[in-house]
Amino acid sequence: MANNNYQQLTRTFQRLSRFSHLSSIAGWDMAAMMPPGGSQARGEALAELGVLQHQILTDKNVANALEAAQQENLSDDERANLNEMARAYHQAALLPESLVEAKSLAGNRCEHAWRTQRKNNDWQGFAPNLKEVVRLSREEAKIRAEASGGSRYDALLDLYEPGMTSSRLDVLFADLKSWLPDLLQTVVDKQASRTLINPQGPFSTESQRQLGLETMTLLGFDFNGGRLDVSTHPFCGGVPEDVRITTRYDENDLLSALFGVIHETGHARYEQNLPRQWAGQPIAHARSMGVHESQSLFFEMQLGRSAEFLKHLLPKIQQHFGSQPAFSLDNFIAWSQTVERGYIRVDADEVSYPAHVILRYEIERALIDGQIEVDDIPALWDEKMQQYLGLSTEGNYRNGCMQDIHWTDGGFGYFPSYTLGAMYAAQLFQAARKALPDLDQNLNDGNFSPLFGWLQQNVWQHGSRFSTSELITHATGEDLNSRYFREHLTARYL
Repeated sequence: MANNNYQQLTRTFQRLSRFSHLSSIAGWDMAAMMPPGGSQARGEALAELGVLQHQILTDKNVANALEAAQQENLSDDERANLNEMARAYHQAALLPESLVEAKSLAGNRCEHAWRTQRKNNDWQGFAPNLKEVVRLSREEAKIRAEASGGSRYDALLDLYEPGMTSSRLDVLFADLKSWLPDLLQTVVDKQASRTLINPQGPFSTESQRQLGLETMTLLGFDFNGGRLDVSTHPFCGGVPEDVRITTRYDENDLLSALFGVIHETGHARYEQNLPRQWAGQPIAHARSMGVHESQSLFFEMQLGRSAEFLKHLLPKIQQHFGSQPAFSLDNFIAWSQTVERGYIRVDADEVSYPAHVILRYEIERALIDGQIEVDDIPALWDEKMQQYLGLSTEGNYRNGCMQDIHWTDGGFGYFPSYTLGAMYAAQLFQAARKALPDLDQNLNDGNFSPLFGWLQQNVWQHGSRFSTSELITHATGEDLNSRYFREHLTARYL
């Protein structure tokens, strides 16, 4: 029997993929290149494109073809692709077109204004836009929850991390909260007794940019299919054939932009190595945001902050910024592995980072489930920062509840991906070490290919063929286990 329905679907999804490509590059341009005056017109153009994609995806012919294709004679990969198509269709078909458009417009408006409002610590100006984004996100969550039978927050979480629920997150995060505060305190106390020499800036933006490009090369980034630019909030966007990385520079801080670039390069390598033979089909997409974050944190934390990697990074830093006492190997490693309580999530070390994520998760879940309102966020943020990190953000919206881009365009349910990613990354690194007996020697020699080859084999090439649980179990021999994250932090910092 010819697989006519399945073939028809692959053509539709190829078409959707091309529109998604345009939307992605236009979104990158909006964040990195576009003059401020273009914001409204671009927002309207992207909303129009979003509506068009929604119309194509939710057409009744797609529904009929999905049903008929279930009866066709498909290979395992085609069957996996069909499952991902059905998932995309059902997610889209739940939402009315008017809501898709309204969400896109409100998100673009809020995100664009946030860029200036954050700089000015202007919560009063920001809150009305955020309220509109939250109102529409709650509307979406309600529709999705009624269809799935779960909670409203879980319905949004599932968009980023299919199969994950807040009840499972609560167990994972409760485990973290049981040992992480003590570990953080112990590490901070231990590091307090050492004498560190801080590098003397300024570190010119151009030299930092060159250093970033060289580090991306060291990490195997393909510049024939991607580039590095600047934006307010570092991100990795674009498409597998054309991956766009951005970072932000501070001439008084060498590490922030550099490790931002290393983090985004992890995302980019994953994108650049997704299964190209399936390009344009849902099976070729990254599995989930948790798996995506596992790749960026694998690069930034597991590999990037390791003594072996820092040893190979240091000569490049000395080349750009000269020789100074801070750049002795021992001091540089200690400096790069400093643990301290700070306000900013993207600059946080890997020991304190989960506290930033748990705080956001608890606030956004209460917000979507209707237990709190937008006006409650600043006080709650301050309370949780004091509880988890011993810092107050009262009146400091810029470095408090306004620091992230995610909520501005309705990305509720995304934040848990970061800590899930850190756990997956530790488990994957442990599995790679077991599979590659010479790994430590390879890393010492600056030969990172065996490690990247292992990731290619076990994570990258599979795209969305397996569920997250299946992917992690195939790669490591067991489902997610937070024990490896704890062991990693203890081994590195104690």
